[in-house]
Amino acid sequence: MKYLLISLLTLNFCAKAQIISDSLLIEGHYRVFHYKKPAADTKGFSLVFVLHGSGGNGLQMMQRVTSFNSISDNEKMIAVFPSGYKNFWNECRKLAPSAANVEQINEEAFFTGMINYFVQRLKIDQKKVFVVGTSGGGHMAFKLALTIPDKFRSITSIIANLPADENLDCQQSKKPLNVMIVNGTADKTNPYEGGEVILSSGNFGKVRSTEKTFQYWAKLAGYNNEPVYSLLPDNNTKDGKTIEQYSHTGKQKDVILLKVNGGKHDYPGDIDVHLYAWQFFKTSF
Repeated sequence: MKYLLISLLTLNFCAKAQIISDSLLIEGHYRVFHYKKPAADTKGFSLVFVLHGSGGNGLQMMQRVTSFNSISDNEKMIAVFPSGYKNFWNECRKLAPSAANVEQINEEAFFTGMINYFVQRLKIDQKKVFVVGTSGGGHMAFKLALTIPDKFRSITSIIANLPADENLDCQQSKKPLNVMIVNGTADKTNPYEGGEVILSSGNFGKVRSTEKTFQYWAKLAGYNNEPVYSLLPDNNTKDGKTIEQYSHTGKQKDVILLKVNGGKHDYPGDIDVHLYAWQFFKTSF
């Protein structure tokens, strides 16, 4: 795999956090990513890719998701915020009208290149690489889990379902992975019960239901029994949402669903979903 490292700029958002913006040249396209440089020159950090939704970019996502800023050094974790190609990812939805999909942008090469970058530059632990993505970024997380699962320890997909069979154009490795899914029952963009995903940028085709998406990963991990049910504390009683957790654990991989009752195409108010994802990732250490 050929890629060229190009430094773009270094920003200081605050005195204690040096934010690095960099890029890789992947098959003729400069692909950009952002991260906070660790305070200490220590080997063995975990790596977490945080993926924006359709139409966004990595820097916007970095400014929105601040959960990891205060914990990254103590947790020995580097959060990386890459940008999609022209603000979109080439995920697994065949009908997606985005340039990333139409031009068949090589996302696997981009993520592999970023992992190699952090191995070489910051000596991260290659056995502790994770992905958490929202909406289109959640679809991208699913793609990475489907096509190059050996590169990742766990993923979390937020407000996204797997594409329906007729809309799936990824090669499936059929390998199990630690997977957490966070979806809202009132989501009209990513329908909880499955159906068409229509954005302002076009029709992205049909997705499976959340239950079928959950079952896909559970069956790959060898679970045929009913998941363990629990109700998370209702920490925000004003938002009208509650979160039910369905868990398959005990085998080689864990598969978890957070069902956000009343949740729309947004984040649940009862938890910080990114910190919750990090706690899920840590269970696989």
